[in-house]
Amino acid sequence: MHDFWRTITGDKKEWNRMEARAKALPRDFLIVYGEIKKYMWNFSAGTGMDMVPIFRDLIELFETSAADGKGVIEITGEDVAAFCDELLRNARTYTEDWREALNRNVMQKLRNEGIKK
Repeated sequence: MHDFWRTITGDKKEWNRMEARAKALPRDFLIVYGEIKKYMWNFSAGTGMDMVPIFRDLIELFETSAADGKGVIEITGEDVAAFCDELLRNARTYTEDWREALNRNVMQKLRNEGIKK
């Protein structure tokens, strides 16, 4: 149980550090980051912790891009939803794990029953 609470509080601390970094972004990046978060939460599985690595990478990309003097739309393009969809496509989420587990369990049970595909 101790590990569970440490994981939850550790994740919250990481989230708070990430959000502090995001707030330090230039205004245009911060606006787009906030809108991207709202959009992407719709695709979150379970507790939403599957989104943390995506947001962390996004903040790093935005920090680097801002430091290079680029504008946020130069990074995302005008179709910000398509940019988000690409981030999600390249990310491994809990949903994928659940799908793989379901398929694996079904196939295993069928094999155990001697049933062919």
